[in-house]
Amino acid sequence: MKRQTALTIDRIRCDGHGHWAELLPELIRLDSWGYPITESGPVTKQLSAHPKRAVASCPVLALALRRREATDR
Repeated sequence: MKRQTALTIDRIRCDGHGHWAELLPELIRLDSWGYPITESGPVTKQLSAHPKRAVASCPVLALALRRREATDR
């Protein structure tokens, strides 16, 4: 099994500041209230620096990168 990194959002913590969508438009868009919607699937190596920057900039620590095992199907 391979390990993959995925972007996760704690929707209870999120205040809808919208910073993430500006820093990472490839993976995050905002709903009509300004709350993030993420693309499902792993974070690619080409984008790996951008999610780290978005996680670090979240004022309420609602965004995280999680490692998980990927199954081949």
